[in-house]
Amino acid sequence: MIYLDYNATTPLGVAAWRAMQPYFERHFGNPSSVHRAGRETRAAIDDARDRLAALLRVKPHEIIFTSGGTEANNLALLGLARRLAPNGKHLISNRAEHHAVLHTLEHLEKMEGFAVTWLDVSGDGLLDPDALEQAIRPDTTLVSIMTANNETGVIQPMAEISARCRKHGVLLHSDMVQSFGKLAVIPSAVEGSRGATAKVPSRDPSTRLRSARDDLLVDAASFGAHKFYGPKGAGFLYLRAGLAIDRIQFGGAHEGERRPGTENVPAIVGMAAAAEEIWRDLPNEQAREAKLRDELWRGIARIFPEAQPNGAGAPRLANTLNVSFPGFSSETLLMALDLEGVCASSGSACMVGSVVASHVLRAMAMPPERASSAVRFSLGTGTAAGEIAQTIATLERILDRPRSPANPYRAEHALA
Repeated sequence: MIYLDYNATTPLGVAAWRAMQPYFERHFGNPSSVHRAGRETRAAIDDARDRLAALLRVKPHEIIFTSGGTEANNLALLGLARRLAPNGKHLISNRAEHHAVLHTLEHLEKMEGFAVTWLDVSGDGLLDPDALEQAIRPDTTLVSIMTANNETGVIQPMAEISARCRKHGVLLHSDMVQSFGKLAVIPSAVEGSRGATAKVPSRDPSTRLRSARDDLLVDAASFGAHKFYGPKGAGFLYLRAGLAIDRIQFGGAHEGERRPGTENVPAIVGMAAAAEEIWRDLPNEQAREAKLRDELWRGIARIFPEAQPNGAGAPRLANTLNVSFPGFSSETLLMALDLEGVCASSGSACMVGSVVASHVLRAMAMPPERASSAVRFSLGTGTAAGEIAQTIATLERILDRPRSPANPYRAEHALA
């Protein structure tokens, strides 16, 4: 099997697996218990929090453990929007976000009386910081823009977006689930951003929401362990110190009374170990994956000149290649690849196995026929050069160059 769907999930790393083992067996106490068994697991959680905070250059109490990126997004958006509602009920985002953000904001819009401005993105998937600034109103309290898109890999200009939000005293949340471990971008700082995020007076200093920290990129950010070789079912929300947030769950005083529920100790420990492991060799590994991604694209362009890369005119994650194959459908191509032992996808893996035209590509104003023929290939630490060559050869067989009118994978022959 050739696995090229690392944006959907990654295999559990060796460091994470080893770190987790003792907490499945010897150290199984409830971390809220006062006895020795509980103190052992509480110490493990505290250590994991400290290690993640050190990587992200934030304070340990600014990290809230969750069940994953989706919960972290929900907690950030629901918790902050509701808490800030007395200051205003206007929110800003864009239609290319992950469904964990889209659906949460849609709920606030439809059920809780919030107004949401949905910004357009360019044909390459980029948001215009000037358009964002123009959308900010006196009652705007929160902006949510993902750092890197999970389907196209397109990286947003977060330093410029942060500067616009800071200028107007508006909080900024970012879904960093897909970018962590692939970009040297963290909540507290980004290379070259200090000048862009210099302190600017807000519209009303008495109600200013922003921190005075010059190195602040975002006020809140969401992370999911299984995207960086950690276990499924673990994630965390970074929430800038001093920000209050409403609970979205009830039942305990865990995580500083911000997220109740007995902590998943093995997963939290494994998440911290995975984060440290992926961070150690980030530049070299990303350069390696970019080389393989580009090799894959050159091979596709050679065997199928009609292929169209999506988001190629914007900065992208090194591991992500989203390609449309005109004349074919995403569904049949994915089925054919799967039968040949190649795992890829058409976009987000959070739609319960369905293959539908990507909402991200539609947000980029892509013609329906192009959006419905897109396949996402995403590489990882286990991807080898030989697998890329094999994938190109497999695609050549599937695409049947020169294409035969009887090719069962052509769009007109797709199963209904």
